[in-house]
Amino acid sequence: MSDNTIIDKREDTVPRRILAWSEGRPLWQRDALRRIVLNGYPDEEALKELLALCRKEHGDLTVTLVAKPLSQDHLPVDPGTGESISLSGIANVSGVNQLATGQTLNFEETGLTVVYGQNGTGKSGYTRILKKACRSRHAGEIMPDVYSSSLPQTAKADLKITRTGGAAETVVWEDDGEPAETLSAITVFDRDAASVHVQKKNEVWFRPFGLDIPDDLAGVCQEIKARLTTEKETLERKGNSVFVNPIWSSRSALGKALSSLRHDTDIAAIKPKTPFSDVDEARLTKLQADLAQDPVVAANAQRDYAAQLDRLESYLKRIEQALNDEAIQALHATKKSADDMRTAANTAAHEAFSGLAIEGVGETVWRTLWESARSYSRVAKDAGAAFPPPQGDICVLCHQEIDEPTAARMLGFEDFIKKDTETKAAEAERVFKEVELEFRAVAIHVDKASAAYRSLKAANFTLARQVLRFIALGRRVQVQTLAQLSGEDVPNPLALPESVAEAVNTEAAQTRAYAASLDDASGGEAREAVLNEQADLQDRKQSHELLNIAKTEIARLAELKRIEDCLRDTATTAITRLGNEIADNLITPRMRDRFQQEIVALAGNRVRVEVVRSGGKFGSPQYEVKLYANPKAKVHDVLSEGEQTCVALASYLTELANASHASALVFDDPVSSLDHRWRSNVAKRLATEAGVRQVIVFTHDMIFVNDLAQLASERNTPTALAHLSRGQDVVGIVNRDLPWTASSIRDRIDKLEKEARDARRLFEANDDESYNTAVSSLYSRLRATWERALEDIVFANVVMRHRDYIDTKNLKRVTALEEADVQNFQNGFKKCCDFVDAHDPSRGHDPEPPEPSEVMADIKSLKDWSEGLRTKMNRVS
Repeated sequence: MSDNTIIDKREDTVPRRILAWSEGRPLWQRDALRRIVLNGYPDEEALKELLALCRKEHGDLTVTLVAKPLSQDHLPVDPGTGESISLSGIANVSGVNQLATGQTLNFEETGLTVVYGQNGTGKSGYTRILKKACRSRHAGEIMPDVYSSSLPQTAKADLKITRTGGAAETVVWEDDGEPAETLSAITVFDRDAASVHVQKKNEVWFRPFGLDIPDDLAGVCQEIKARLTTEKETLERKGNSVFVNPIWSSRSALGKALSSLRHDTDIAAIKPKTPFSDVDEARLTKLQADLAQDPVVAANAQRDYAAQLDRLESYLKRIEQALNDEAIQALHATKKSADDMRTAANTAAHEAFSGLAIEGVGETVWRTLWESARSYSRVAKDAGAAFPPPQGDICVLCHQEIDEPTAARMLGFEDFIKKDTETKAAEAERVFKEVELEFRAVAIHVDKASAAYRSLKAANFTLARQVLRFIALGRRVQVQTLAQLSGEDVPNPLALPESVAEAVNTEAAQTRAYAASLDDASGGEAREAVLNEQADLQDRKQSHELLNIAKTEIARLAELKRIEDCLRDTATTAITRLGNEIADNLITPRMRDRFQQEIVALAGNRVRVEVVRSGGKFGSPQYEVKLYANPKAKVHDVLSEGEQTCVALASYLTELANASHASALVFDDPVSSLDHRWRSNVAKRLATEAGVRQVIVFTHDMIFVNDLAQLASERNTPTALAHLSRGQDVVGIVNRDLPWTASSIRDRIDKLEKEARDARRLFEANDDESYNTAVSSLYSRLRATWERALEDIVFANVVMRHRDYIDTKNLKRVTALEEADVQNFQNGFKKCCDFVDAHDPSRGHDPEPPEPSEVMADIKSLKDWSEGLRTKMNRVS
């Protein structure tokens, strides 16, 4: 339901209209309305709970409290036109202060009940039960007997009620349960429940029940708003100063995210994807050092580094060219070719010289020796010698003359050497030797590129390790290959790893680009990219600290957002509209006229006030009580406390006049702040009200009790009188009449007759001492009753002690007194004086007390005298 929803006019009570309106309000406000309807304006603890509920409604997951919205069950019941609910009694009370258990307090269902009790006798205990059970606002808490550990801790009582037509039922009430709906038709008036409130500005407002509910709700909203505002200001002051003076860079991705944090920022989304590594640290150090230098110097240094990388790349490529699979395979193929050729040549030599005494002709050792001999023959003689030497010549080796067979053999050797097979084998071996020497000559060691390697290690440690591994494995491959070429068996030979020359080339290209960015004095895109990279690395390095700051800030922003959402709930515009509507329908000219009638009935012309609309404030329009004579004067400054109480009673009774039912009214010390000038008017008004509905009055003012009893008697209104007294450890002991001093003549005579019967039993038991004491007390009370009869009967209550006025309308009745009445009074009073202990008798005087029959006769004399005199007085017109 929206705020603009028109309340159905058929909702014929203000609470029902408020209930219908509340269905569109936040849950915490509906909970607040429940509290207001049941208990009045929330106390401090309730306000804390309402604030928590407001926060919960806007996402505070720490709040476990559950809202209990206003419902039909919480509204005062309307029994219907012509119907009424009356209280018959309260019984089986337990767990209420020090109230005695086992007591029953009965009420007159169709008239007036006055319950008298001095301070501390239990009146408040019974009225607290009624306020709680009847859903009175400001009901307060009911405490158990704090001095007892054995009594129940939960207040309980049986409330007997009667409906129109005499239907009776008992409501079993317990303080920790929901109050019975039926009982809410009964209303309780006390100072807290008064409909008049004195504000800080000393105005007195007229706010009938219902109109103050929106006002109280608006007050709650203002209180919640004030607390939320304080919280908001505190949170705003707690903002981290780094958001004013950032420790991050606005260039980095993380820095940009931190500069635009919101309450709903996902911390995972701004967290760097990769952790800050050693490589990042080296890169950051380099960027910081380079950017701190002169741009030209830094750029030249980077170009020198790139040149070193170029040389390193060339060196790596030479290694790769010499040791790649293709080169190794070619080397092994050359070796195999040479070996194959030599095998063929050896085979030919074996076939040609197998008949010689010495084997091995044509093999490697032999060939070496043969060629050495050839060389030696060329230098043995000055002119040189033919080789092989002819027959008859001297051998250069053995220095013997060569015979014909020897010359023939040596010529055969030479022919073998010059044949094609041996020539090819020799050539193949030469080629292999050259290739092997070239392969062996490839210098593979990191020292061959030490300068470039050191620079690379400082700039790109990962790539430097890859280069080192490549060179080391290349050296192993070279050694293993040479071992294989020499005929060794190498198990699991290694292969050259993947080339890193391209990666070095890329590093060189990036370095040259980086040099260009350093050399970009105009601050162009290239240099901006470097600066952005540096900023990103710097903020990634401190990302742990920055993310912790961000988490705290996001939580603070989320709490601020929650508070702002809560603050929007505290707006009172809709509540004001509701208050205006209720006021327009509730405070009609007819109600204001009725208020005038009530205030005149209570205060006469002494309190000349009227109800005037004086603008709105928060939840509802204000109806101020103004003085007729001076509307600008502050009523609070002019009216006494008693006069303001009269205004409160007038407001309360005005509301009741508009009710559709006539259920019971309970008044808790309605004249506690009134002096004798006002008590009688209040008594008259309540006695009048008791003629149309049940009225129950709890009071400690005996004069007020007498006024009520007399006025009710004059109107023939059924009246019940009771008083509460204290026991040793308990209060609230119920007595079915008033205390002796306040009892009527008839009640006193009844009590005297009971005491006389009790004394008779003592007499018959021959307990003379106790009987004498009882008779003395009885005659003392009898004498006091003769004295009270002068006031109540002889003088027809024209003059009463402690009353501030003389009731002259009964003066004519005094004329009914005759001489015989006076004589009877003197006789009865004198006899009482003879048997009381008012004076200490002499030791020799020990009169015998009257016997029981004589005592009863003396009581009967008073009874006959009083009734006879009343009869004569009633004849006086």
